[in-house]
Amino acid sequence: MSVEGGVRAVGGSAVGVVQGDLVVNGGPGVPVMESLAAAEGVGRVPVGSGVFVGRSRELARLEAAVAGSGGRAVVVAVHGLGGVGKSTLVARFVEAHAARFSPVWWVTADSLPAIEAGLAELAAAVAPETTMLPAEQRVELGVRWLATHSDWLLVLDNVATPRDVAGLFARVRTGTVVITSRQRSGWRAVETVPLDVLSEREALELLTRLVRSEWSEADLDGGDRLCAELGWLPLAVEQAGAYLAQTRITPTAYLDLLARFPARMFTATAEGGDAQRTMARVWHVTLDRLADTPAAGRALRQLAWYAPDGIPRALLGGAGEEPELSEALGRLAAYSMITLNADAVTVHRLVQAVTRTPDPTDPHRQPADIATARDTAASTLATALAELHPHNPVGWPAYRVVLSQARTLLQHTTPDTDTTQTSRLLNELGRYLEGQGDVSTAIAYHSRATHSLQRLNGPDHPDTLSSRANLAYAYESAGDLGRAIPLFETTLADSARVLGPDHLRTLSSRHNLAYAYESAGDLGRAIPLFEAALADSERVLGSDHPNTLISRHNLAGAYESAGDLGRAIPLFETTLADSTRVLGPDHPNTLTSRNNLAGAYQSVGQLGRAIPLFETTVADSTRVLGPDHAGTLSSRNNLAGAYRAAGDLGRAIPLFETTLADRNRVLGPDHPNTLTSRNNLAYAYQSAGDLGRAIPLFETTLADSTRVLGLDHPDTLSSGNNLAYAYQSAGDLGRAIPLFETALADSERVLGPDHPNTLTSRNNLAGAYQSAGDLGRAISLFETTLADSARVLGPDHPTTRTIRSNLDKAKSA
Repeated sequence: MSVEGGVRAVGGSAVGVVQGDLVVNGGPGVPVMESLAAAEGVGRVPVGSGVFVGRSRELARLEAAVAGSGGRAVVVAVHGLGGVGKSTLVARFVEAHAARFSPVWWVTADSLPAIEAGLAELAAAVAPETTMLPAEQRVELGVRWLATHSDWLLVLDNVATPRDVAGLFARVRTGTVVITSRQRSGWRAVETVPLDVLSEREALELLTRLVRSEWSEADLDGGDRLCAELGWLPLAVEQAGAYLAQTRITPTAYLDLLARFPARMFTATAEGGDAQRTMARVWHVTLDRLADTPAAGRALRQLAWYAPDGIPRALLGGAGEEPELSEALGRLAAYSMITLNADAVTVHRLVQAVTRTPDPTDPHRQPADIATARDTAASTLATALAELHPHNPVGWPAYRVVLSQARTLLQHTTPDTDTTQTSRLLNELGRYLEGQGDVSTAIAYHSRATHSLQRLNGPDHPDTLSSRANLAYAYESAGDLGRAIPLFETTLADSARVLGPDHLRTLSSRHNLAYAYESAGDLGRAIPLFEAALADSERVLGSDHPNTLISRHNLAGAYESAGDLGRAIPLFETTLADSTRVLGPDHPNTLTSRNNLAGAYQSVGQLGRAIPLFETTVADSTRVLGPDHAGTLSSRNNLAGAYRAAGDLGRAIPLFETTLADRNRVLGPDHPNTLTSRNNLAYAYQSAGDLGRAIPLFETTLADSTRVLGLDHPDTLSSGNNLAYAYQSAGDLGRAIPLFETALADSERVLGPDHPNTLTSRNNLAGAYQSAGDLGRAISLFETTLADSARVLGPDHPTTRTIRSNLDKAKSA
């Protein structure tokens, strides 16, 4: 056969090119390839590492595919992420089945010239006399030999794209071809074997065998954590194992080095190791192939800052994905760099770790590009929350999604790199977490946001002041009033100085400080400040402004806390009337006002007015906000409490039970409101005399409050006090009194000796002493508590009256 002129591709592919008037069969020195058998010993296979674990399912699948040849050509493609062990798997297969084939020929196939070189070398191995022929002719002879023989196994290792081998397959229709490739798509009419990372057990076994083959006494404690950090990727485990064996360090020490010096550790190899087969280099070739799609690199760098699994595509392309991004994600998925479905993206954690580690020598990991991707990720997450409110359950699914991604971003960044958008994200998530009861994380996020904004904008910038107020509020939610109040005071002073005494944020700061004073039981400072805040709001904003209505409502609440229901109830009534007129009867603030007025009626024993008002509020909240809204659930809880106060436990207990079930479902079992519902249900069981159900529920609530809110949170302190009271009711003073004593000591330490809750706790301990017959301690403690309550709350406060009554009973006993 002769070819006229130029260059042509054999079989429509660039594999096996011939030039000019080349005669491929016949002529001096050109063997007839069809008649040649491979001599014994001809073959080429790589030298394995000697360590192989797992992969039984994938080996079985590969063996089954190859076994079904029946004389026809068999082509199998093993595909997966670079470093996942494709070549190792095929080498293991070859080792087990080499005797079936003659010969086995392994070709490094990462480019078209490499494939052609491998075919030319095959021709020379089968017919040594061809070594003197031009390379192009040897390529053709190699293809011809494969096409006319059937017992061979050709391994094409690391094929870049199906196009590179399409022409070869068009001509060669016998024998067996096993391909490894990072590209998962495009293998039409080719059976594929996908390869994923090792299991946790297999990865640890690989690490152990690699290290102990050179260092038998190695301490591999922490090896499981190291394998998890490496994402169970075989290449990474092998690289780490070789490093451990050579340097004689532990997995824990390696993890520390990886955290502190990632750029160095991603390239570190043991003596004699291949610098091109490291975590830092293994994906470099793939990214080179994607260089003609710049959006692919940008997308991967942004994905590197999110959580590895379930990244919503919307966090890359916004509401509508652009074609450029869709194509980029498609190409990344085709090369196994990501896993893609219609809604989400998954990336191996090591791909992320390497991608977000700057390397000035790597065009794919330029420091400026990585910083841009980091800031883009923060901005995208912040924007996703822009139209939502952290305390509205409607937005909570979005907050949960953003939080799951933001945790990774924040874990792998430092405050000195935070932008204004990062700080905004921190503040939004802090407010959300605070409402969910995770106050420790909320404080950490608000603190970081405050320091970052102060660095970026200065201490007097309005955003800095707002962030500082959020931090103070988080401290208050945690019950840490010792830090909350000074921060509120400083923020108020700075707001008045910078923004002016009548600025909206200054008015809010004054209101927040008053509320903190009330929480601390310092009504002597809270009430005058609430009164001043209300007067200023009426003067600056007008008497009908929503903020003014809120201020009036909170002043009424402070009067109620002080036991001054003579002023509280008329103010609640006025506020409800004004809210109904200004905001409408169905506005959430109006519903809150109605709920709190009902609570005030209950406080003065007017249950005939309280219960119908609670019932109306529940009905309206259910209609307006929905049955699962937090406000509706709170109203339902309060109605159940009113039924209990009226002695109607037949209606109270089922409503408490339903509310608890709904809060468990809507808010989750650890939400502070859920814990409150559990406490209230336990108290209702106690009121019904069912201590068998009450005490275990109190015990669970105390344990959960301690775990979720912390030992010193006011709700935890109340839970301890309530459990002690239940023990007392059961006659178990041996457990009740020590728990009362602990609760009192903690209240005095956390809230202060004059806080209303501390006074209540002291009264309860005195009652337990009385029940135990220790009247000397009981009367002394009642007297001290009565004096303090009269001084702090006033002689006519309900708490003071209760303590006075208890003292009289103790003395008469």
